[in-house]
Amino acid sequence: MTTAPPPADTATRLTGLVRALRGHGLRIGPAETVDAAAVLDVLGLADREQMRAGLAAALLRSDGQRAVFDATFDLFFPLGVGTPEALRTHPAGHPAEHPDGNPPRKPDDPPPPRFGRPDPLRDDLRERLAAALAADDRTAQSRLAREVVEAFGRYGTGNTPTSDGWSAHQALGRLAPETLLARILAALREQAGAPDLSDRVLADEIRRRIQDFRALVTTEARRRVAELRGAERIAERAVAPTADRIDFLAAGRDQLAELRRTVHPLARKLATRLAARRRRAARGQIDLRRTLRRSLSTGGVPLRPAYRLRRPARPELVLLCDVSGSVAGFADFTMLLVQAMNEQFSKVRVFAFVNRTAEVTALLSRGGADPARLAARILAEAKVMGHHGNSDYGSALGEFAERHLDAVGPRTSVLILGDARNNHRDPNLDALRRIAGRARRVYWLNPEQPALWPTGDSAALAYTDVVEMHSCRNARRLTELIARLLPV
Repeated sequence: MTTAPPPADTATRLTGLVRALRGHGLRIGPAETVDAAAVLDVLGLADREQMRAGLAAALLRSDGQRAVFDATFDLFFPLGVGTPEALRTHPAGHPAEHPDGNPPRKPDDPPPPRFGRPDPLRDDLRERLAAALAADDRTAQSRLAREVVEAFGRYGTGNTPTSDGWSAHQALGRLAPETLLARILAALREQAGAPDLSDRVLADEIRRRIQDFRALVTTEARRRVAELRGAERIAERAVAPTADRIDFLAAGRDQLAELRRTVHPLARKLATRLAARRRRAARGQIDLRRTLRRSLSTGGVPLRPAYRLRRPARPELVLLCDVSGSVAGFADFTMLLVQAMNEQFSKVRVFAFVNRTAEVTALLSRGGADPARLAARILAEAKVMGHHGNSDYGSALGEFAERHLDAVGPRTSVLILGDARNNHRDPNLDALRRIAGRARRVYWLNPEQPALWPTGDSAALAYTDVVEMHSCRNARRLTELIARLLPV
């Protein structure tokens, strides 16, 4: 197993790393690439973690990009290449004979059942892993991660290279490290000083160590797949994107939590952009009369144009949000983002609906509210559902037009958030026309891609005949739309 890339290969690996990071939306130009090459020249390849930190400092612009960088760095500058010699000689680090006298299991052999007859290989790995986790020995855990992938992670027949690979999910499912919690907890209680800690604190610490070990196994499996398929291909398909590029409809609980943590930085960025637009808009149009008078001092040449200054009032904003199903993650993130930048508007009112419409502005303004439970709190406390729980955009728009139309005026911009999937009910286009007729602007932000708008029970195409509809699949796109569409 080679422990470091040869020097002649370093430039290729660095440029491949930069291309892969650009593919994930990181803005890395020639200047940053040159800086990264200088970092490698100064630091060398001897200390991998120091090299990782140096390249991150040269290439990254924010902390939110570090997870993507680390996963991609591990592909282009792996801890090693190939299978360790010790694992090739003795699979999973075992001697030639198991305690029961059976020969070691080959990597191509199908794994024995998770439960049933004893598996000395699995039991030995679990014992050693429990000891390494109890001692928080990162070196031993890294070694065990390689052994676990070698022992349980391979799939395929070996007849077709494209069907072969390595699976972290398969290896972790076979090892089941999360079931070691009680054993490690008992070992930590016996250590000096551990009894002073509560079981809850110890259990949380053990879960963190197990999660870190799972990440080591995932990194090792990804490294081996990259050797089979190519690092750039795996970096494109297997590395999770940055939080602002995660599809709202595909985001899991942890990813939505990461998105919520980006709300305030995004709000500050948007506030800066809107303030700059407001300053530019204050100049107004050129005042021809004043410009000509001013040109008399320069012989009739209008070198210094004069403008009709205006005082743009901050706009009002109304959000109308579908909080049902998977769309709820998109809606609550947008509500939190707008609430965080409410100083940019003279008034912000938020309405939520499933098939009935209710104002939820007070729920967002309430101090100490948990952002992770915003959609659940709205469903529990606001009357957004009638006798059924299915989305009905036509009914919700109709109720808004009948009961809350006073929230919309000539200075109001309305953002409608939802996928427009109406369960084959009446879309009630007349209600949407009434809203659009009173508002300054109405924009519909749809988290689905446009190719899906004509499919199934979507009424998106019907609504596009009345208002502008924009595809808004992730936080980056949402930021661009809000900065571009909202008036100043």
